Amino acid sequence: MIDQPTIDRILDAANIVDVVSEFVTLRKRGVNYVGLCPFHDDKTPSFYVSPAKNICKCFACGEGGTAVHFIMKHEQLSYVEALRYLAKKYNIEIHERELTDKEKQLQGDRESMLIVNAWAQKYFTTLLNEHIDGKTIGMRYFAERGFREDTIRKFQLGYSLDQRDALYQAALKSGYKKEYLEKTGLIIAYEDGKVSDRFRGRVIFPVHSLSGKVVAFGGRVLKKDEKTAKYVNSPESEIYHKSNELYGIYFAKQAIVKADRCFLVEGYTDVISMHQSGVENVVASSGTALTHGQIRLIHRFTNNITVLYDGDAAGIKAAIRGIDLLLEEGMNVKVVLLPDGEDPDSFARSHSASEFAEFIRQNETDFIRFKTKLLLDEAGNDPIKRSTLIAEIIRSIAIVPDNITRTLYIRECSAKMEIDEQVVLNEVNKIRLSQYEQGRKTTAPEPAAPQQPQPAAKEETPSSPPTPRIRSPYEAFEVALMRYVVRYGERILYDYIDEETNEPVQLRVAEFIRSDLEQDELTFYTPVLKQMLDEAAEHSHEEGFEAHRYFLAHPDPLVSRIAANLLSEKYQLSKYHTKNREIEQEEDRLDQLVVRDLFAFKEAYILHQIREKQEELKKLPPDAVEQMMGIMQEIAQLNEVKKVLSKELGERIILKM
Repeated sequence: MIDQPTIDRILDAANIVDVVSEFVTLRKRGVNYVGLCPFHDDKTPSFYVSPAKNICKCFACGEGGTAVHFIMKHEQLSYVEALRYLAKKYNIEIHERELTDKEKQLQGDRESMLIVNAWAQKYFTTLLNEHIDGKTIGMRYFAERGFREDTIRKFQLGYSLDQRDALYQAALKSGYKKEYLEKTGLIIAYEDGKVSDRFRGRVIFPVHSLSGKVVAFGGRVLKKDEKTAKYVNSPESEIYHKSNELYGIYFAKQAIVKADRCFLVEGYTDVISMHQSGVENVVASSGTALTHGQIRLIHRFTNNITVLYDGDAAGIKAAIRGIDLLLEEGMNVKVVLLPDGEDPDSFARSHSASEFAEFIRQNETDFIRFKTKLLLDEAGNDPIKRSTLIAEIIRSIAIVPDNITRTLYIRECSAKMEIDEQVVLNEVNKIRLSQYEQGRKTTAPEPAAPQQPQPAAKEETPSSPPTPRIRSPYEAFEVALMRYVVRYGERILYDYIDEETNEPVQLRVAEFIRSDLEQDELTFYTPVLKQMLDEAAEHSHEEGFEAHRYFLAHPDPLVSRIAANLLSEKYQLSKYHTKNREIEQEEDRLDQLVVRDLFAFKEAYILHQIREKQEELKKLPPDAVEQMMGIMQEIAQLNEVKKVLSKELGERIILKM
């Protein structure tokens, strides 16, 4: 783990303008810089960078934060990986805490295996480009597939000699241990002591992790031999779990975020050909059935996925069984059927990116409609087959988590299948209830209901799977108070002598807000905001603590994004408005503003309690007189508190900060 002093040095050195300008063209606008947002399709500059606050913020899509969080989002790195990225950029030596013996062993094994794989990738690439067999056999194959030299270099393609242990011998000469060559799957060791190269006589496709490290290899045989598998892949290892990896994700991640869509294909060459044609937001499952891990990897970047199929009916039927998982994960799934005789590889080689996009636009359909048509066409007029296939379609609808989407599917499929909508609805709800009772769900299922669909709320941009947020009825008031905490949390709000103890007392902003709420047995009811308030209050007395810096550098991206939002100010007063008068600063009135917003929060809480009691009153039966009297008394007491709060608030003026 990176120690805190090193993290502090990295944060001090990382200049937000310097970091962002590597990826975005920035122009000065007043005291800030502005450019086109790299996280959405930005037509007019909406991405602001503040050198003074050392943060960035897009006022269109909401993305922003510190230099660390910009790199996390843009390069799709973890918090620690982003720190390492910036440390390397600013030549800062990484100091880490002492690891346990077990941690050292695991880390040592992983690092050794990654080092061995990095060496093997260079070895395969060198053979492809410099060895006579590589140039005449391997390079010839790639040329026949239509791959350009720049594409071959980009994907680090290679070739393995058709010799029993050429790689093994070369690795030993270079000082690499047999143990790690075997653990990575580069060699196969037999009980009689003999060793053979796993990928001998094959062209090589390195598999990169999300951060660009080579974690595995795929090898395609070039000889026609029915006894030899066409493709061989690295086995599972400490660094490679095929259920969590997608071929091409490292090269596609930024394009997926920008397009807000991912194309899913089957093989290595499909991905490479599409990249070469200009379609870069594409990944491959590499011939394996989709897994939850792979889907969540895509879901980090987008909710939208388009699956490309060739015209092979058997292949389609096999593949659609796995796509139900996409629906279960809440993905918006589209399907495109390519023309007969075409696969993504051949289609991409014969079409430009614009032609490809136009074909997709005209031919894509959502997965449920596609599956309905496919299965019903197969069933024909056979009532038994139709019944079985209709049940399968209903099972797919039942796993869609979004109620509105599920309702729309119910309506459309009932029309296509010529079945009463209520019958489909009942079957869907039966399945969902059964799933819940079997423990497949952690929350009660939301039954679908035939109703007019309402527009869904806009979701957060998915650089990663969206962080769950539990909202409270008081969130707007909590945010108003949290704004003071993030900006001025460590500032002394009240400084006085305690009359009883005669001791000096200093109450800081964060500490005062929390203690004032606790006196009335209140707190923040939005979990992430409560967490932030507690952390600020607990750290506020520490020497050198600055709330804005603490939260902007927070390892939780949601916390840092909230902090960036609360620190951002898009608009500033012009020089004309500030030329001849002194503007009263917010920090000069903190004692008034904080108390005012605390009263506003408490009033909102009381009003909500009154409404709940009134609803409770309405539900009581007419003969429950004693309960009615008790609730009415509680409402009267709440109204008395409300009067006091209203008097304290007086005529409130809503200020735009």
